[in-house]
Amino acid sequence: MLLEIESLAQFIDLAEEHLGYNHGHLMASETSPVNATHGASQLKRGLSLWDLILYGFVITSPTPAPQLGNAQIISHGHTVSTLLVAMIPMALTAVSFGRLSTIYPSAGSAYTYTARGLNPHLGFVVGWAMFIEYMILLVASGIYMALIVNRLLPEVPYVLAAALAISLITLVNLRGIRWTAFTNKVLMIFMTSILGAFILLAVRYIFHQQGWHGLVSGRPFYDPHTFEWHAFALGTAFMSVTYIGFEGVTTLAEEVKNPKRNVLLATVCVCVLVGLFSMLQMYVAQQVWPEYQHYQNVDTVFVDIARRVGGTLLFNAMAACFFVNFIGTGLTGQVSSARLLFSMGRDGILPRRIFARLDPKRANPAYNIGIIGVLAFLGTQTLNWEGALEVFASVTLFTYAAVNLACLRQFYLLKRTNRKPRFGMEALAPLLAFGFCAADWRYLPWKANVFGMVTLGIGLLYDGIKTRGFRTQPATIDFSS
Repeated sequence: MLLEIESLAQFIDLAEEHLGYNHGHLMASETSPVNATHGASQLKRGLSLWDLILYGFVITSPTPAPQLGNAQIISHGHTVSTLLVAMIPMALTAVSFGRLSTIYPSAGSAYTYTARGLNPHLGFVVGWAMFIEYMILLVASGIYMALIVNRLLPEVPYVLAAALAISLITLVNLRGIRWTAFTNKVLMIFMTSILGAFILLAVRYIFHQQGWHGLVSGRPFYDPHTFEWHAFALGTAFMSVTYIGFEGVTTLAEEVKNPKRNVLLATVCVCVLVGLFSMLQMYVAQQVWPEYQHYQNVDTVFVDIARRVGGTLLFNAMAACFFVNFIGTGLTGQVSSARLLFSMGRDGILPRRIFARLDPKRANPAYNIGIIGVLAFLGTQTLNWEGALEVFASVTLFTYAAVNLACLRQFYLLKRTNRKPRFGMEALAPLLAFGFCAADWRYLPWKANVFGMVTLGIGLLYDGIKTRGFRTQPATIDFSS
């Protein structure tokens, strides 16, 4: 779901197979960073607009279905509408990411844009926020995998299921980056096949039960009997996590044909396509089971909906789909946070002896992977599924707001283009995106925001100590590894 090294490896393999594109010098070594701007290490521009869109769709989770139960209750049955409204700030933020990628073509994405576009110290906090995002992603994955196991095998205690889920993810990542990339490819093919089958069977079920009136209905978008503004706003903030991941497209800015055009278009297209695909899934699910007040199990309701349209076979297949979906999401979260800690350790931000150590056999930061695995297991015992997603949304909305401000400053105030700044594109768009992100953040539960801000405050405090009260520049996190 994110700008992770693992997903980059995944797309590199795809490009090698289908485009005949040689990325040898990009993946030459996991232990040495690539200088993408000098001499022989210059990356070739071989990726098209559609290549970028494919990549962005792959690294963004293909379904928000696990959130359906909580989203329906939070929004009072308006999940489809919340997805539609959440698309607006995410698409505008995608414009900011795409524009900034033209002047900062770096793997650091939000970190780089904030550090160079606003302030290095704020950039450091955004880098710290990225680590928190990855960690929460792993925790949320462990929680949901444990819930699925507990649903299918009630005799297995939750604590044991969570331990097994985190252990499985950790063991795969300890095998090395290529194992992680290969596993995610297999999981993506499996998930999209099951989801496609679900949509077809759901459409058939709705038509047989309700006819054309059921297939074409405004109720999933607006129900006057249950609509309430505060609940709708909270649901919109909650469902904004569906779109997180589009910014990973900007990490390939150095390898794209016509990057000033294609990166911007790709980030926006990924947002729109993810939104439309997600709304289709939620639309048919709501029509199959509109009585959200009577869900058997809020956290796993989508598998019950799958049973209603496809019987026990689809029930088990959907449960397996979600399980492997969160294996992939957990792999992403753990490998990304482990490599971020490695970059911090190598650059002297964290103790090198521990965090910059690589396994001599597989050249991966095994210590970091193990440490993060332990922390994630503890997180599965202290957070619930909904709470983990809300904390994730809180921290991510902070980073997106910072990127929008960086875009406003660079293109409108500093005039980083060769023409006169256009108020609509250079000022109004990032301001609206910032305002939407701030509004979404405000409507998240206060506990999630407090938890998120405390963790970000720890990063700011650490930066203040390392820079002697912000008197020196913070160390730069190198994302090229």
